[in-house]
Amino acid sequence: MWVITVHSKNNFRIYEFDSEKEAKEAFRRMQGCKFLTEVIYFNDHELVKI
Repeated sequence: MWVITVHSKNNFRIYEFDSEKEAKEAFRRMQGCKFLTEVIYFNDHELVKI
C-alpha cells in the first residue's frame, strides 16, 4: 500500500493507493508539504522476503 500525506497550515489529509504508479502520478499533481510512503505489513507474505 502507498500513502500520501499532505500537510497544510491548519490540517492534513491522507490518501491511500494500491499501486506505486498510481500514487506517484497523484503525488506529482498535489501541492503543499507532502510525503509519499510505502507501507509494508509483515504479515503479508507476498511482500516479505524470508
